[in-house]
Amino acid sequence: MTGALLAALVAGLGGAVAGRVVDSLALVAPRRPAPEGGGVAVRLDWRARAAGAPWPEVAGALCAAAVTLRFGASVQLVAWLWFVAVGLLLAVVDLREQLLPNRVLLPGVAGGVALLALAAAVDGDWPAWGHALLAGAAAFAVLLVMALISPSGLGMGDVKLAAFLGLFLGWLGWPVVLAGFFLGFLLQALVGLGLLAARRVGRSTGLPFGPALLAGALFAALLAGEWALPLS
Repeated sequence: MTGALLAALVAGLGGAVAGRVVDSLALVAPRRPAPEGGGVAVRLDWRARAAGAPWPEVAGALCAAAVTLRFGASVQLVAWLWFVAVGLLLAVVDLREQLLPNRVLLPGVAGGVALLALAAAVDGDWPAWGHALLAGAAAFAVLLVMALISPSGLGMGDVKLAAFLGLFLGWLGWPVVLAGFFLGFLLQALVGLGLLAARRVGRSTGLPFGPALLAGALFAALLAGEWALPLS
């Protein structure tokens, strides 16, 4: 067994465990009124599932293995595994609730800034960290303008998610930022057209945008540059 395959298998197992954890956390990530009418219900039942199927485990395993092969044994890998975990939680919550909660987004952005700063310090690549911060701010500003122009198409959760995505994509360069958001919008359009053709939704039906944006960003990151641990 090659080292790359072993690394992918180990990362995949960890990603599957993270996916199962995420599936339960997604039930308490949005703020919910307690049954008694006061406070916030935060009790977590690890046996309960938000998705109702094992796809979070499968997605977590595949994504964790992919970023491990893409970035290899590097400090930035830790940041990208954080991206996978936070992104998967956001995707599950958005698909279930059509909501991207601040309780996940804000720590996600803060953790990304810190972990990428650590990678910059170890690798001596502070310009990449500066590009990441600038891209995160720029993505936030662009989607904020789009949300103000068309509030029915984008919510503030999507705007804050753009900052999270721009941060990580900006670490890889401006072309990757553009590619990531282009793929996200394209994927959302294809999913919407497919559901419309299948008559699963109507023209005015709102669809969660977060999963498409997250998938587009991950695809762009994986396709940008050579993989550190190729299987062949």
